[in-house]
Amino acid sequence: MKLFGTVALGLVLSAGAALAEYPERAINMVIPYGAGGATDISARTIAEPLGEAVGQPLVMANVTGAGGATGSVAVQNARPDGYTMLFARVGSHSVNPAMKATLPYTLDDFRFVTVYEINPFACAVSSNSEIMSMEDLIAQAKGDGVSYSSSGVGSGLHLAGAMILDAFGLEDAANAATHIPQQGGGAAATAVLNGTADFLCTNTSALAGFVSNGQMRPLMVTTAEPVVGFDAPTAASLGHPELEQMVGWTGIAGPAGLPDDVAAKWGEWMAEAAGDEEFVSQMEARGSIIRVMSPEEANAFIQTQYETFRALVDELGMRIEG
Repeated sequence: MKLFGTVALGLVLSAGAALAEYPERAINMVIPYGAGGATDISARTIAEPLGEAVGQPLVMANVTGAGGATGSVAVQNARPDGYTMLFARVGSHSVNPAMKATLPYTLDDFRFVTVYEINPFACAVSSNSEIMSMEDLIAQAKGDGVSYSSSGVGSGLHLAGAMILDAFGLEDAANAATHIPQQGGGAAATAVLNGTADFLCTNTSALAGFVSNGQMRPLMVTTAEPVVGFDAPTAASLGHPELEQMVGWTGIAGPAGLPDDVAAKWGEWMAEAAGDEEFVSQMEARGSIIRVMSPEEANAFIQTQYETFRALVDELGMRIEG
Protein backbone atom coordinates (compact mmCIF):
# COMPACT_ATOMS: atom_id res chain seq x y z
CA MET A 1 0.00 0.00 0.00
CA LYS A 2 2.83 2.37 0.88
CA LEU A 3 4.57 1.59 -2.40
CA PHE A 4 1.34 2.21 -4.35
CA GLY A 5 0.84 5.55 -2.60
CA THR A 6 4.40 6.60 -3.41
CA VAL A 7 3.96 5.68 -7.08
CA ALA A 8 0.60 7.47 -7.29
CA LEU A 9 2.08 10.59 -5.73
CA GLY A 10 4.94 10.45 -8.18
CA LEU A 11 2.53 10.24 -11.12
CA VAL A 12 0.54 13.22 -9.86
CA LEU A 13 3.69 15.28 -9.45
CA SER A 14 4.92 14.26 -12.89
CA ALA A 15 1.59 15.20 -14.48
CA GLY A 16 1.70 18.57 -12.74
CA ALA A 17 5.23 19.17 -13.92
CA ALA A 18 4.29 18.25 -17.49
CA LEU A 19 1.35 20.65 -17.45
CA ALA A 20 3.49 23.43 -16.00
CA GLU A 21 5.86 23.03 -18.93
CA TYR A 22 3.20 23.76 -21.54
CA PRO A 23 4.12 24.67 -24.13
CA GLU A 24 7.30 22.63 -24.38
CA ARG A 25 7.33 22.47 -28.19
CA ALA A 26 6.00 24.21 -31.29
CA ILE A 27 2.25 24.78 -31.59
CA ASN A 28 0.40 24.08 -34.83
CA MET A 29 -1.86 26.97 -35.82
CA VAL A 30 -4.45 26.08 -38.45
CA ILE A 31 -5.75 28.84 -40.74
CA PRO A 32 -8.89 27.39 -42.38
CA TYR A 33 -8.85 29.78 -45.35
CA GLY A 34 -6.44 30.52 -48.18
CA ALA A 35 -3.62 33.04 -48.40
CA GLY A 36 -4.59 36.69 -48.77
CA GLY A 37 -7.99 36.47 -47.11
CA ALA A 38 -9.05 38.23 -43.92
CA THR A 39 -8.29 35.25 -41.68
CA ASP A 40 -4.85 34.70 -43.18
CA ILE A 41 -3.96 38.38 -42.92
CA SER A 42 -5.04 38.54 -39.29
CA ALA A 43 -3.28 35.31 -38.32
CA ARG A 44 0.01 36.19 -39.94
CA THR A 45 -0.02 39.75 -38.61
CA ILE A 46 -0.41 38.57 -35.02
CA ALA A 47 1.94 35.60 -35.43
CA GLU A 48 5.11 37.43 -34.38
CA PRO A 49 3.86 39.12 -31.17
CA LEU A 50 1.86 36.01 -30.27
CA GLY A 51 4.88 33.75 -30.80
CA GLU A 52 6.92 35.99 -28.53
CA ALA A 53 4.26 35.79 -25.83
CA VAL A 54 3.99 32.00 -26.16
CA GLY A 55 7.74 31.47 -26.12
CA GLN A 56 7.58 28.64 -28.68
CA PRO A 57 7.39 28.59 -32.49
CA LEU A 58 3.95 28.85 -34.04
CA VAL A 59 3.68 26.69 -37.14
CA MET A 60 1.17 28.45 -39.39
CA ALA A 61 -0.65 26.22 -41.91
CA ASN A 62 -3.42 27.07 -44.36
CA VAL A 63 -5.76 24.06 -44.38
CA THR A 64 -8.41 25.14 -46.85
CA GLY A 65 -11.68 23.85 -48.25
CA ALA A 66 -15.44 23.73 -47.70
CA GLY A 67 -15.73 27.34 -46.57
CA GLY A 68 -13.39 26.85 -43.61
CA ALA A 69 -14.80 23.46 -42.58
CA THR A 70 -11.78 21.36 -43.64
CA GLY A 71 -9.36 23.20 -41.37
CA SER A 72 -11.90 23.35 -38.58
CA VAL A 73 -12.42 19.58 -38.67
CA ALA A 74 -8.66 19.07 -38.52
CA VAL A 75 -8.62 20.90 -35.18
CA GLN A 76 -11.86 19.33 -33.99
CA ASN A 77 -10.23 15.89 -34.35
CA ALA A 78 -6.90 16.89 -32.78
CA ARG A 79 -5.87 16.01 -29.23
CA PRO A 80 -7.12 18.71 -26.80
CA ASP A 81 -3.62 19.36 -25.46
CA GLY A 82 -3.10 22.88 -26.77
CA TYR A 83 -0.67 21.90 -29.52
CA THR A 84 -3.19 22.23 -32.37
CA MET A 85 -5.20 25.44 -32.38
CA LEU A 86 -7.48 27.14 -34.89
CA PHE A 87 -7.79 30.69 -36.15
CA ALA A 88 -11.58 30.59 -36.22
CA ARG A 89 -13.58 33.06 -38.25
CA VAL A 90 -17.11 34.38 -38.57
CA GLY A 91 -17.56 32.19 -41.66
CA SER A 92 -16.34 28.97 -40.12
CA HIS A 93 -18.00 29.36 -36.73
CA SER A 94 -21.05 31.59 -37.15
CA VAL A 95 -22.16 31.47 -40.78
CA ASN A 96 -21.25 27.86 -41.59
CA PRO A 97 -23.21 26.43 -38.63
CA ALA A 98 -26.13 28.69 -39.49
CA MET A 99 -26.22 27.72 -43.18
CA LYS A 100 -25.14 24.09 -43.43
CA ALA A 101 -27.37 21.38 -42.01
CA THR A 102 -24.76 18.67 -42.60
CA LEU A 103 -21.73 20.55 -41.27
CA PRO A 104 -19.41 17.96 -39.65
CA TYR A 105 -19.05 19.98 -36.45
CA THR A 106 -20.99 22.22 -34.09
CA LEU A 107 -19.89 25.09 -31.89
CA ASP A 108 -19.79 22.63 -28.98
CA ASP A 109 -16.90 20.79 -30.65
CA PHE A 110 -14.53 23.68 -29.88
CA ARG A 111 -13.34 25.64 -26.91
CA PHE A 112 -12.74 29.28 -27.70
CA VAL A 113 -9.94 30.98 -25.81
CA THR A 114 -10.55 34.43 -27.31
CA VAL A 115 -11.99 36.64 -30.00
CA TYR A 116 -9.52 39.42 -30.63
CA GLU A 117 -10.53 41.21 -33.83
CA ILE A 118 -13.77 42.69 -35.10
CA ASN A 119 -14.03 44.15 -38.59
CA PRO A 120 -16.82 45.54 -40.73
CA PHE A 121 -17.71 44.38 -44.21
CA ALA A 122 -17.38 46.43 -47.37
CA CYS A 123 -18.74 45.85 -50.86
CA ALA A 124 -16.35 46.60 -53.70
CA VAL A 125 -15.92 46.34 -57.45
CA SER A 126 -12.87 46.47 -59.69
CA SER A 127 -11.69 50.01 -60.39
CA ASN A 128 -12.34 49.23 -64.07
CA SER A 129 -16.02 48.51 -63.42
CA GLU A 130 -18.73 50.84 -64.67
CA ILE A 131 -20.55 50.29 -61.37
CA MET A 132 -19.91 53.44 -59.36
CA SER A 133 -22.38 53.10 -56.46
CA MET A 134 -24.75 50.74 -54.69
CA GLU A 135 -27.53 52.32 -56.77
CA ASP A 136 -25.69 51.28 -59.95
CA LEU A 137 -25.11 47.79 -58.56
CA ILE A 138 -28.78 47.22 -57.75
CA ALA A 139 -29.85 48.66 -61.10
CA GLN A 140 -27.59 46.18 -62.89
CA ALA A 141 -28.77 43.35 -60.63
CA LYS A 142 -32.38 44.09 -61.60
CA GLY A 143 -31.46 44.45 -65.26
CA ASP A 144 -28.76 42.28 -66.87
CA GLY A 145 -27.87 40.66 -63.55
CA VAL A 146 -24.73 40.62 -61.40
CA SER A 147 -22.34 38.04 -60.02
CA TYR A 148 -20.47 38.06 -56.74
CA SER A 149 -17.54 36.02 -55.47
CA SER A 150 -17.03 34.50 -52.06
CA SER A 151 -14.61 32.32 -50.12
CA GLY A 152 -16.90 29.30 -50.57
CA VAL A 153 -20.47 28.05 -50.43
CA GLY A 154 -21.91 28.82 -47.01
CA SER A 155 -19.15 31.29 -46.13
CA GLY A 156 -19.58 34.71 -44.57
CA LEU A 157 -18.94 36.32 -47.95
CA HIS A 158 -21.66 34.17 -49.52
CA LEU A 159 -24.24 35.26 -46.96
CA ALA A 160 -23.07 38.89 -47.04
CA GLY A 161 -23.53 39.23 -50.79
CA ALA A 162 -27.08 37.88 -50.71
CA MET A 163 -28.01 39.72 -47.52
CA ILE A 164 -26.88 43.10 -48.84
CA LEU A 165 -28.58 42.68 -52.23
CA ASP A 166 -31.77 41.68 -50.41
CA ALA A 167 -31.59 44.70 -48.12
CA PHE A 168 -31.33 46.99 -51.14
CA GLY A 169 -34.44 45.53 -52.72
CA LEU A 170 -33.34 42.74 -55.05
CA GLU A 171 -36.15 40.18 -54.99
CA ASP A 172 -35.08 36.58 -54.25
CA ALA A 173 -31.48 37.83 -53.89
CA ALA A 174 -30.12 34.40 -52.94
CA ASN A 175 -31.03 33.10 -56.40
CA ALA A 176 -31.32 36.23 -58.56
CA ALA A 177 -27.60 37.04 -58.39
CA THR A 178 -24.94 34.60 -59.56
CA HIS A 179 -22.76 33.34 -56.72
CA ILE A 180 -19.21 32.37 -57.73
CA PRO A 181 -17.49 30.53 -54.84
CA GLN A 182 -13.68 30.50 -54.63
CA GLN A 183 -11.09 28.79 -52.45
CA GLY A 184 -10.58 31.55 -49.87
CA GLY A 185 -10.97 35.30 -49.54
CA GLY A 186 -7.84 36.10 -51.54
CA ALA A 187 -9.16 34.14 -54.50
CA ALA A 188 -12.54 35.84 -54.11
CA ALA A 189 -10.89 39.25 -54.46
CA THR A 190 -8.86 38.05 -57.44
CA ALA A 191 -12.08 36.93 -59.15
CA VAL A 192 -13.36 40.51 -59.02
CA LEU A 193 -10.05 41.92 -60.21
CA ASN A 194 -9.90 39.65 -63.25
CA GLY A 195 -13.56 40.12 -64.15
CA THR A 196 -14.81 36.66 -63.21
CA ALA A 197 -17.23 38.28 -60.74
CA ASP A 198 -18.77 41.76 -60.68
CA PHE A 199 -18.38 42.45 -56.96
CA LEU A 200 -17.80 41.01 -53.51
CA CYS A 201 -18.69 41.91 -49.96
CA THR A 202 -15.95 41.01 -47.53
CA ASN A 203 -14.06 42.32 -44.53
CA THR A 204 -12.35 45.67 -44.84
CA SER A 205 -9.07 44.03 -43.79
CA ALA A 206 -9.11 41.84 -46.91
CA LEU A 207 -9.88 44.81 -49.19
CA ALA A 208 -7.72 47.54 -47.70
CA GLY A 209 -4.64 46.83 -49.83
CA PHE A 210 -6.64 46.68 -53.07
CA VAL A 211 -8.47 49.89 -52.21
CA SER A 212 -5.35 51.81 -51.22
CA ASN A 213 -3.49 50.90 -54.42
CA GLY A 214 -6.47 51.78 -56.62
CA GLN A 215 -7.33 48.27 -57.83
CA MET A 216 -10.77 48.23 -56.20
CA ARG A 217 -13.52 50.77 -55.61
CA PRO A 218 -15.53 50.44 -52.38
CA LEU A 219 -19.26 51.02 -52.74
CA MET A 220 -20.35 50.78 -49.09
CA VAL A 221 -19.14 49.88 -45.60
CA THR A 222 -21.41 48.19 -43.04
CA THR A 223 -20.80 50.70 -40.28
CA ALA A 224 -22.52 53.68 -38.73
CA GLU A 225 -19.35 55.75 -39.12
CA PRO A 226 -16.98 55.98 -42.12
CA VAL A 227 -14.00 53.61 -42.21
CA VAL A 228 -10.55 55.18 -42.58
CA GLY A 229 -9.16 54.51 -46.05
CA PHE A 230 -12.55 53.64 -47.55
CA ASP A 231 -14.05 56.57 -49.44
CA ALA A 232 -17.53 55.09 -49.48
CA PRO A 233 -20.90 55.73 -47.84
CA THR A 234 -21.93 53.80 -44.76
CA ALA A 235 -24.86 51.40 -44.61
CA ALA A 236 -26.53 53.77 -42.17
CA SER A 237 -26.14 56.76 -44.48
CA LEU A 238 -27.73 54.73 -47.29
CA GLY A 239 -30.72 53.95 -45.08
CA HIS A 240 -29.77 50.41 -44.06
CA PRO A 241 -28.53 50.46 -40.46
CA GLU A 242 -29.62 46.81 -40.14
CA LEU A 243 -26.54 45.86 -42.18
CA GLU A 244 -24.31 46.90 -39.27
CA GLN A 245 -24.86 43.42 -37.84
CA MET A 246 -22.77 42.04 -40.71
CA VAL A 247 -19.31 42.11 -39.17
CA GLY A 248 -16.38 39.76 -39.24
CA TRP A 249 -14.39 38.48 -36.31
CA THR A 250 -11.28 36.41 -35.71
CA GLY A 251 -10.68 34.25 -32.67
CA ILE A 252 -8.64 31.28 -31.50
CA ALA A 253 -10.07 27.93 -30.49
CA GLY A 254 -8.91 24.47 -29.58
CA PRO A 255 -10.81 21.19 -29.56
CA ALA A 256 -13.51 20.65 -26.96
CA GLY A 257 -11.88 19.37 -23.82
CA LEU A 258 -9.03 21.88 -23.88
CA PRO A 259 -7.92 22.09 -20.21
CA ASP A 260 -8.72 25.19 -18.14
CA ASP A 261 -5.02 25.78 -17.47
CA VAL A 262 -4.21 25.82 -21.17
CA ALA A 263 -7.14 28.12 -21.97
CA ALA A 264 -6.00 30.50 -19.22
CA LYS A 265 -2.50 30.66 -20.69
CA TRP A 266 -3.91 31.54 -24.10
CA GLY A 267 -5.90 34.32 -22.49
CA GLU A 268 -2.70 35.77 -21.05
CA TRP A 269 -0.76 35.40 -24.29
CA MET A 270 -3.50 37.01 -26.37
CA ALA A 271 -3.80 39.99 -24.03
CA GLU A 272 -0.06 40.56 -24.41
CA ALA A 273 0.10 39.96 -28.17
CA ALA A 274 -2.95 42.04 -29.06
CA GLY A 275 -1.46 44.95 -27.13
CA ASP A 276 1.54 45.07 -29.47
CA GLU A 277 1.56 48.58 -30.97
CA GLU A 278 2.74 47.51 -34.42
CA PHE A 279 0.08 44.79 -34.63
CA VAL A 280 -2.68 47.20 -33.56
CA SER A 281 -1.49 49.85 -36.00
CA GLN A 282 -1.38 47.41 -38.93
CA MET A 283 -4.83 46.00 -38.19
CA GLU A 284 -6.47 49.37 -37.57
CA ALA A 285 -5.06 50.57 -40.89
CA ARG A 286 -7.12 47.76 -42.47
CA GLY A 287 -10.28 48.90 -40.73
CA SER A 288 -10.17 46.31 -37.93
CA ILE A 289 -11.08 46.90 -34.30
CA ILE A 290 -8.84 45.10 -31.82
CA ARG A 291 -10.83 43.88 -28.84
CA VAL A 292 -9.61 40.94 -26.79
CA MET A 293 -12.45 38.89 -25.30
CA SER A 294 -12.20 36.39 -22.48
CA PRO A 295 -13.26 32.80 -23.22
CA GLU A 296 -16.65 33.50 -21.62
CA GLU A 297 -17.18 36.73 -23.59
CA ALA A 298 -16.02 35.06 -26.81
CA ASN A 299 -18.42 32.14 -26.50
CA ALA A 300 -21.38 34.43 -25.73
CA PHE A 301 -20.50 36.71 -28.65
CA ILE A 302 -20.17 33.81 -31.10
CA GLN A 303 -23.47 32.30 -29.98
CA THR A 304 -25.22 35.64 -30.59
CA GLN A 305 -23.61 35.89 -34.04
CA TYR A 306 -24.78 32.37 -34.86
CA GLU A 307 -28.37 33.12 -33.83
CA THR A 308 -28.38 36.36 -35.85
CA PHE A 309 -27.11 34.68 -39.00
CA ARG A 310 -29.38 31.65 -38.59
CA ALA A 311 -32.39 33.99 -38.58
CA LEU A 312 -31.07 35.70 -41.74
CA VAL A 313 -30.44 32.37 -43.46
CA ASP A 314 -34.00 31.25 -42.73
CA GLU A 315 -35.39 34.57 -43.97
CA LEU A 316 -33.41 34.39 -47.23
CA GLY A 317 -34.05 30.69 -47.75
CA MET A 318 -30.33 29.93 -47.89
CA ARG A 319 -30.20 26.90 -45.59
CA ILE A 320 -28.12 24.18 -47.27
CA GLU A 321 -29.66 20.84 -46.42
CA GLY A 322 -27.48 18.51 -48.48
